[in-house]
Amino acid sequence: MKSFVAILAFVALAAADVSHIIHPDVDAQIVRHDADVFPDQFQYAYETSNGIKGQESGVLKNAGREEQALEVQGSSSYTGPDGQVYSVQYIANENGYQPQGAHLPTPVPVPEYIVKALAYIAAHPPRVVESRA
Repeated sequence: MKSFVAILAFVALAAADVSHIIHPDVDAQIVRHDADVFPDQFQYAYETSNGIKGQESGVLKNAGREEQALEVQGSSSYTGPDGQVYSVQYIANENGYQPQGAHLPTPVPVPEYIVKALAYIAAHPPRVVESRA
């Protein structure tokens, strides 16, 4: 019985998919890299031999003022293990990081009865009862 389990374990190890461990991406080379950096703005772009691409630019808004903020926008893409190209476009500013991509999860729509209930609550606030203590 022990030898059967050992043989079964060796067969399972031999048949295991290790493509995610042994991957040609470790040999990827940078084929393009451009960058410009200035005190109030920057931009860069890159591409690798395995198809990974990225670009980003940023600008300092309201420089020198109390409300100064960095606004960055860019995109990146790569081919996943399933062969599909994944792409993300994003903007990051005083409102936070806002990514967009077809593969990213989206919020579940709020059911209509919840929307109606919230509208009713907003239109009919609770009465304030004064206590006589």
